[in-house]
Amino acid sequence: MPRRWKEHDAMKERATQVVRTLQQAGFEAYFAGGGVRDQLLGMEPKDIDIATNASPDQVQKLFPRVTGLEGKCFGVVRVLLDSFTYEVATFRRDGPYQDGRRPEYVQFTSAEEDARRRDFTINGLFYDPVRDKLIDFVGGQADLEARLIRAIGDPVARFNEDKLRLLRAVRFAANLPRKDRKPFIIETNTWAAIQKSSPQIAQVAIERIREELDKIWAGARPEHGLDLLDQSGLLAVVLPEIDRLHGVEQPPQFHPEGDVYQHVRMMLSKLHYAPLPLALSVLFHDVAKPHTYKVDETGRIRFSGHEAVGARVTEEIMTRMRYSNETIRQTVALVENHMTFKDVKRMRMSTLKRLMGRDTFELELELHRIDCLCCHGDLENYHFLKQKQQELPTDEIKPSPLISGHDVLSLGVPPGKAIGTILTKVYEAQLEGSVTTHNEAIALASKLANDF
Repeated sequence: MPRRWKEHDAMKERATQVVRTLQQAGFEAYFAGGGVRDQLLGMEPKDIDIATNASPDQVQKLFPRVTGLEGKCFGVVRVLLDSFTYEVATFRRDGPYQDGRRPEYVQFTSAEEDARRRDFTINGLFYDPVRDKLIDFVGGQADLEARLIRAIGDPVARFNEDKLRLLRAVRFAANLPRKDRKPFIIETNTWAAIQKSSPQIAQVAIERIREELDKIWAGARPEHGLDLLDQSGLLAVVLPEIDRLHGVEQPPQFHPEGDVYQHVRMMLSKLHYAPLPLALSVLFHDVAKPHTYKVDETGRIRFSGHEAVGARVTEEIMTRMRYSNETIRQTVALVENHMTFKDVKRMRMSTLKRLMGRDTFELELELHRIDCLCCHGDLENYHFLKQKQQELPTDEIKPSPLISGHDVLSLGVPPGKAIGTILTKVYEAQLEGSVTTHNEAIALASKLANDF
């Protein structure tokens, strides 16, 4: 039975109420899928799904608040109870899959057949919370204990039905369990089927691919996810730009860890449930090194301008994968700025404050720290910036401007670029500390206005 099931957890209590209502009406009903798996692993499930032999119409009659009726043809509706929403699915057998995503039709069936049409044994478990009983038709409990990701039935058939399962297998192996315990491995026949079927992932919508990849990059062990993607052949299909990092040599005096791919992999190993823009910036920060690789006259390997080229390549990749504009903006900024940290001790105070005042600065600083740890190991600039954060209050790093455009206009400067130029120079003086009052800022602006 599931361990550590908290009796007073409101979400589980209401889910049990849904199951009890269905059972009292004469139907079978159980908790199903990932929620059961997570609880058996001692983890709190994010949500609870319910499986039953009641039809969607019968479910709808039992509960006053039912939504998601567009899913009725697949046997799925959502039941709302208090502030919680539960997906309630009728036991079903899937018809043929024509699009590598969903069946053409479903037939309502028994609990056992429903379990056998699911993807992996660890996701094919049912739990009766009323009788406190685990129902296992597919050997999922044994595979959980053995830490195995195993396809139910014929793995090639399972992956042919839904190609996204190729990535889901990798994601489960990389992220389960979420705590520091024995990791999962992919069962031999299932792994062979993934390697055989990996080119088929190209048939899946890019948004679905991106969602699975994001759960890997921002998950428990992203470096292990990268290994599995690489070894399975999936990486070359979904992110060929990262696959091309293999064999791109780096100057050994700065990168004793090896080629660019090994450097990125090592950096990913330092992440654990990282913010997505940080995880993506680790993945993409050196993506342009294959394009900028050169050996100078002394025999040293150089990647001049790889951060600027990398920012453009990163934006192209993320646009292709249909990330949100904000996620693209943050990630591109991290990639574009990751080399500026080598110069922080030589920066003017105004430049340093501008760097520290960026809304992505904390993520940039963490990217710099991990980058250094995974090559030369020198954290001197990182500690310098951490000290500056302690020395400089926030309102000094990013103070409100002492003057406005209206102030500059009042000096007789005509509307246009000159106003912006003057405001920028005055603000830099403010950041440097040479201008500290409104009157001093006006005096400097007046002096600058004479040049226009």
